[in-house]
This record gives sequence, C-alpha cells and structure tokens, in this order.
Amino acid sequence: MSHSEKATIFNKNEAKVNWHDKALWYVREKRDNAAHKIKGWEELRNVASGIKANVLSNLDNYLMEFEANAQKNGIKVHWASSAEEHNKIIYKILAEKGAKNIVKSKSMLTEECHLNPFLESKGLEVVDTDLGEYIVQIAQEPPSHIVLPAIHKTKEEVDELFQEHLGTKPSGGDPQYLTNEARKHLRNKFLQADAAITGVNFAVADTGGFVVCTNEGNADMGAHLAPVHIACMGIEKIIPKEAHLGIFLRLLARSATGQPITTYSSHFNTPAPGAEMHIVIVDNGRTEQLSREDFRSSLSCIRCGACMNTCPIYRRSGGHSYDATIPGPIGSILSPGKDLTKHSSLPFASTLCGSCSNVCPVKINIHEQLYKWRQLIVKDVKQPFVKKVILKTTGWLMARPKLFNLLGGSARFMLKHAPRFMVYSKLNAWGKERELPEVGKQNFNEWYKNRKKNE
Repeated sequence: MSHSEKATIFNKNEAKVNWHDKALWYVREKRDNAAHKIKGWEELRNVASGIKANVLSNLDNYLMEFEANAQKNGIKVHWASSAEEHNKIIYKILAEKGAKNIVKSKSMLTEECHLNPFLESKGLEVVDTDLGEYIVQIAQEPPSHIVLPAIHKTKEEVDELFQEHLGTKPSGGDPQYLTNEARKHLRNKFLQADAAITGVNFAVADTGGFVVCTNEGNADMGAHLAPVHIACMGIEKIIPKEAHLGIFLRLLARSATGQPITTYSSHFNTPAPGAEMHIVIVDNGRTEQLSREDFRSSLSCIRCGACMNTCPIYRRSGGHSYDATIPGPIGSILSPGKDLTKHSSLPFASTLCGSCSNVCPVKINIHEQLYKWRQLIVKDVKQPFVKKVILKTTGWLMARPKLFNLLGGSARFMLKHAPRFMVYSKLNAWGKERELPEVGKQNFNEWYKNRKKNE
C-alpha cells in the first residue's frame, strides 16, 4: 500500500490522531525552548554540518583509522556489506560463545537489518530493553519513531499489553506502575544475558571508541553485565575526533527531546577484563547513497527525530504509514534510494514546507531532496493514469494565463455560492477531513493590480 492508503487507516481514529499530533508537537516545542537557551545554536549546527560533510568526503580514510585504533584497544572489528552479512556475523559470534539469551538496546540499524527475527529463527531469545522498543516488540510491531518508538501507543493500550504479556494488574494506564513492572521483568533478562547488542551513536576515528546515548541506562546494564558486547554501526556514524563529541552531544539531545543532554552518554573504548567487545560496521546501501550527489548529505543524519516531530504529515499519519525502518521526512529521502518502486509515494508525503530542514541539527536540506526525488520518481516510476492526466492538464492550463484566470474566477464563484454537497463530495479529497478556507473576493494578481493603482 502507498503512504496515503496506510495513512487513511491511521486516520480512522480521529481522537488518537489528534493526540499523536499534539504529543509530537509538544516535543517540537521542547526542542525550540532548548535551542533558544544556547548562545550560538546556529553556529553549532553549521560546525556539525561541516564536520559531517568532511566525513562523507573522506569516509574511507576515517573508517580505516577507526578500525586500526579500535583493534589497538582490543575491540574486534567486522565488516558487513549487507543486512544479511551483518546478521550472519552476529549469529556466528553468538554461536561461538554459546550465547542463547541476548539483551539489546535501541538500534535502528538492527531494525533495518531485521536482526531480531533472524536470531529468533535460530532459536535465540532477543529482548529489547529500551522501554519503548520493548513495548513494540511484545506488540509485534516495528517502531513508529526513531527516538520514541511507541509514540503511537496510548498508556491505556500499553496497560492492556502488559496485562496480556507480563500478567500485570489493570492500572488505568498508570505510567509509574507500568514502568516499574517493566523494570522488574527486564532486570532478570539483564542478569541472565549471555550477550548484549547495542547500536552506536558516534564512532570516533582518532580513538577507536564509540558512544551510545540512552535515557534509561539499558545499554550500560547489558554491556557491563554480559560477557560479550556487540555494537552495530552504519559506516556514516564516524566522526573524526573525540573533541567533536561535545558539538554533537549538545545538538542530539536538544533536537530529539529538548533535553540538555541524554541521561547516559556512555563511552566504550576497550573491553572489560575477561570480556569481549565486537563492532560490526555495515554498508547496506549507504555507499550507493553516498554516490548520489543530490542525496549524499542525507547520510549526515544523527537520528534525532526532530524532522518527524515537526512534520505536519508525519504527525497526522503515524510512522507505520511510511512502511520503512526510518519514517518521516528523513526516511522519505533515504528509503527511495534502497527501493525506488516500493517507496515511490514517500517523497510526496510532504508539504515541502521546509520545517524539517529548519530543525535538522546538521542542516540537511531535507525538503529540497524530497523535491528532487519527486522529479526522479515521475520519470522512472509508472504513475497512476488519473495523476498523469491531472498533471498534464494543470501544466497545459497554467501555460495559458487568461484561461487560468477565467477558470480561477469561476472556481471562486462556485466555492462561494454552490450548494455544500457539490463542494464536499467524493470528488474533493481536500474536503474529506477539513473545511476549505474562506474564498477571497479576488485572487493575488487582482489584489496586486488594485494596490499598484492606489499607490
């Protein structure tokens, strides 16, 4: 199904859509407040954007530098060209250690590679220990947001899930009670874990270490209690120097949730005595995206989710409507590069308002890339007959100003005077969910000419 078809399903519950919209806008407002409290916020964004551009231009050198330094630190480095290779490498490590129980902190890369179902098919138990990820895992759903994976679930729905899977008592959706019950359940999983899997927020080339940012401490619990720690990172997660961390850590938390910093910014540099640390560096289509000049800066993304929180389409269509690991505006420029036909509707799920680009901490020109994908899709992907006819007719009409103005005047008259059933019908998709704005007495050209006459 296309994005619009999936969004239609999400929009059937109007109350939930309104709640989803307000919840995400609240996070967007927190981001604005946090950003405005920092002097030089825009300079931070400029510097971060420049660092990321430098990384993408010298990615091979930084990756080799990171590998060499990580190996000096005692970290075992693995390379995976695809999701399948990533999964096989991780399973081989686990099988060699006889690991059966795995705790995993939030990692969008492992979601992208479908690691959980792969390991489960091999008879291993994989438990997501981030609370939001754990909620969607027991609901057998993918995350709907990269920072707030269960934002589409109300607390009452979580209450019902926990009753079913954890045997909790009905609490009316009491967040404190539900969190405590999840903590009790997950504590045993940490203690019994044979291995821990984490993502990577930033890998530092000049030290060979990496940083994992969480608000729950679950990555630390897993990595420090289990004898084997496997970290999974995309090739784009490199930054050149440890000194650059201060820039990105200040941007990440404020952009994601409006916090000054994540509760835990954990630095992993060497394995603990008697333990093993592995890092799997994954391409899985990133090199191909890097080769696309118009879209390469999309790899600068630090996965803060700010573009989703501000996007009017995402807020009112839900993350699952994108049918992609990374939803929202940033996902809509990453996904077509992987499968243009499957994800051809995503670049059109945008108003091109530019709000996503305005809040992006590394200044990715997201709305411009969405527009560029649209141009490619219209050329390379077969479009619906009705859409092609409408576009051709509109182009023909707009090339004839006199006829366009005449029809525009007629349309204004009809909207003002026609019976309601003629305007709000199945033929008018805009009228299904909203009242159309009040029609003006004149169009812009008429207003402008009158204004010039009166000057």
